[in-house]
Amino acid sequence: MTKVLILGASGQIARHVVSDLAGDDRIAMTLFARDARKLPKSPVGSSVVQGDVLDRAGLDRAMAGQDVVYANLTGVDLDDQAKNIIASMRAAGVKRLVFVLALGIYDEVPGAFGKWNRQTIGEDLKPFRRAGDVIEASGLDYTIIRPAWLTDEDEIDYETTAKGEAFKGTVVSRKSVADLIATIIRSPAAHIRTNLGINKPGTDADKPYFM
Repeated sequence: MTKVLILGASGQIARHVVSDLAGDDRIAMTLFARDARKLPKSPVGSSVVQGDVLDRAGLDRAMAGQDVVYANLTGVDLDDQAKNIIASMRAAGVKRLVFVLALGIYDEVPGAFGKWNRQTIGEDLKPFRRAGDVIEASGLDYTIIRPAWLTDEDEIDYETTAKGEAFKGTVVSRKSVADLIATIIRSPAAHIRTNLGINKPGTDADKPYFM
């Protein structure tokens, strides 16, 4: 049995992950959210914790006994959130971390789309970059995931790029990102200490199609 703590469980990608893992008797989920009322109906066998990752005592209680932590968070203090999560994991002896960040934090998006992305969200990426640096220096068995611009398309269709490679594409579905995360949770030895961009193949353009 793999016990997974899902931080930011009410988010749109996390909801797909929860749905994907529901009914898998090899997985036990703890759904951690600031407002538990925003969570959809919890799968049988899962538990719900209302809290804030910056509340160390509450986070430590939720962290106890976990095998994998999946974080899907945001905010101007994202690096502080990451530091608290890492400290809590170390205290509990939990090593495996999957953390969703954003494309463009390493200036890895080429061409006209890269220029557009920097102009559109460049300032907002700073806490994501700081969080990435903290995670990579943590000594944990992390996987960082950097999605392209997200869509609600009902599809699973994606490819990945490694840190240091040029980012591909402009968009990816939330269901695709969730599929990669659920795959890692089911096989925690996969993609250890990797930093992955994720996009839908064949979507290269000057900007996302919906902008």
